[in-house]
Amino acid sequence: MTDLYSVGLGVGTQNSKGEWLEVFYPAPLLNPDAATGAAIIEALGAQAGNQTIALDSAQADTLATALSKAGNTEQAAVAAKLATSERPLVATILANDDAPTNVPEGFLKLHLISHRMVKPHGTNLNGLFGALKNVAWTNQGAIDLDELPERQLEARLNGELLDVACVDKFPKMTNYVVPAGVRIAHTARVRLGAYLGEGTTIMHEGFVNFNAGTAGPGMIEGRISAGVFVESGSDLGGGSSTMGTLSGGGNIIISVGKECLLGANAGTGIPLGDRCTIESGLYITAGTKVTLLDDKGADVEVVKARDLANKSDLLFRRNSNNGRIECLTNKSTVQLNEELHKNA
Repeated sequence: MTDLYSVGLGVGTQNSKGEWLEVFYPAPLLNPDAATGAAIIEALGAQAGNQTIALDSAQADTLATALSKAGNTEQAAVAAKLATSERPLVATILANDDAPTNVPEGFLKLHLISHRMVKPHGTNLNGLFGALKNVAWTNQGAIDLDELPERQLEARLNGELLDVACVDKFPKMTNYVVPAGVRIAHTARVRLGAYLGEGTTIMHEGFVNFNAGTAGPGMIEGRISAGVFVESGSDLGGGSSTMGTLSGGGNIIISVGKECLLGANAGTGIPLGDRCTIESGLYITAGTKVTLLDDKGADVEVVKARDLANKSDLLFRRNSNNGRIECLTNKSTVQLNEELHKNA
């Protein structure tokens, strides 16, 4: 039981029924050492399996003492800080990487990705949508949709405005995690559960969904859909898009290799290898018919784009004379401006 998958000590928001709406974990743990696991289990009287335990201040204080004795000063400090709060506190213990069954478990796994502890597809998120609640994300925090009208009226009567930024199951990442070495021009366009490697720049129209992201460095001015991972040195031009597994990609995991370029308004529905380019305005899907050309520009054969999945050094273009889509060897690679990605 001391060999745990993950542990999160956090503070969150509940609705009037005591149901969790969201949880913030300041320092989640992945595969904690045996001493830390034993201290947490003993202090909280935890049972076998994955579980969520609501804490009071006294329990958090007891946990801080136990963690300090176990030698984990960082987690002891977190528990001690939580003990001073009057907000709802929680300890989420994941003995294994089973699918999340409630909000605290789901938020812990999203934190693990955004903290760069696991990469997209590195933790089990099956059933996540069913586990999370659709809530209003406001300037006063998460609010249950059934309780929103009353809160809006209350704010108005106090001469205030309750600003509803969005209604969603996923909050923006930067309200929970700001990874080192990144730039994000429009923070609302990066969801919690995104993985942003160091050197990543997300411009105003860039978007990164949960369970998706970049190895960094990289320039993202397009859309990285759920489940998609972009390797280092790649550039997604303005308005470009990647087909996620939630919106037509089926079971195919779409990815973009190293030093690739998706031109403005281009897109891919197949995984790309390294050093691939899709010219501006061209969207490649698995069933797209592509004419292969040799080094002299002569036709070789016609294939479906899925046959070129994960292959490197390809240039996809549309022939402006006859409209057909062609593929030939990519003789140039993307060279990112290093100064743009020193995001210290």
